Amino acid sequence: MCTLEKRGDLFLLTLTGDDEHRFHPDTIASVLSLLQQAKSQSTKGSVLITTGHGKFFSNGFDLAWAQSAGSGAIERMHQMVKSFKTVIAALLDLPMPTIAALNGHAAASGLMFALSHDYVFMRKDRGVLYMSELDIGLPVPDYFSELVVAKVGSGIARRELLLSGKKLKGEEAVALGIVDSAAHDSAAGVVEETVNLGERLAAKKWNGEVYVSIRKSLYPELCRMLNLTGNNLASHNL
Repeated sequence: MCTLEKRGDLFLLTLTGDDEHRFHPDTIASVLSLLQQAKSQSTKGSVLITTGHGKFFSNGFDLAWAQSAGSGAIERMHQMVKSFKTVIAALLDLPMPTIAALNGHAAASGLMFALSHDYVFMRKDRGVLYMSELDIGLPVPDYFSELVVAKVGSGIARRELLLSGKKLKGEEAVALGIVDSAAHDSAAGVVEETVNLGERLAAKKWNGEVYVSIRKSLYPELCRMLNLTGNNLASHNL
């Protein structure tokens, strides 16, 4: 389902297997547990890199699991939306730089998972960003919209993400300012690029609590929506 590997100062969180890496309650619980593990083991200079195996980074919520409940499908969807909010909050509250290395497609909550990182890198040859809610007739959770407002600076780019149903390839996503890079023709190349960045960031040996306090100060509305309050600066002589 997912693994966490420590390589020196780098934590590598990997969505394993060759499926679509859809967020099922078990997947959400596993990712959250590994993020908490990384947080508890963090030191000055820690960095998190998240990637996946196969064609998909993540294709969003496990809609088939929700629909299998019949009349209980809406309740299951609400359950996933509510529990996934804790994953987004955990990433925003992680006391280290975070980098998403997209090995393939990132759709719906999978795209929100990617955007919750400080840096996002895509492949040049394959993989798209896609918010499918409009096409399949599902509303966008409020914290998804606030995350896009917080992380995507251009109104045009936000429109392309949420109001067009467009599948954005790497170079277009870079041009719109949604991702940082789409320079490689393989998942291995993207991971290598993010590891290089991670090592440069780790060499700074930044104080993680200071880092996370500055991150949260950049997105006050999103952090309020995620119930992330306080800037953790009380113990620092600034």
